[in-house]
Amino acid sequence: MKKWTALVCCALLLVVGLSGLAQEVSGEGTSSSGGAIGGFGGSSLTSMLILFAVFGAIFYFMLIRPQRKRQAKMNELLGGLKRGDHVTTAGGIYGEIDSIGEQAIVIILEDGAKLKVAKSSVVQKREK
Repeated sequence: MKKWTALVCCALLLVVGLSGLAQEVSGEGTSSSGGAIGGFGGSSLTSMLILFAVFGAIFYFMLIRPQRKRQAKMNELLGGLKRGDHVTTAGGIYGEIDSIGEQAIVIILEDGAKLKVAKSSVVQKREK
């Protein structure tokens, strides 16, 4: 529900910002458009910069920040793995860690078979 609300707000800001920008460019929004860069009024340039800043903030809080949190959580999980931990891999394999290498781990399956998988494929540490 949060994502839909944010997307609607983002779309609304885009429409309002673009309509205001269109009015400024066509000269309907101000009585004088001289003196600024490229014939744009000073308020048009300011409103465009504010619009870009708002979109940058939305982009950061909706995409970049959550991804960094997920990555930090995953790094913490992988860094805390030790022999004897029960884990689940991205492929749905359940097992107990037998040994840990730099890039791979060896897990022991329920029937005693050993399986070498990429360390990054571990997605969850389970209780014993």
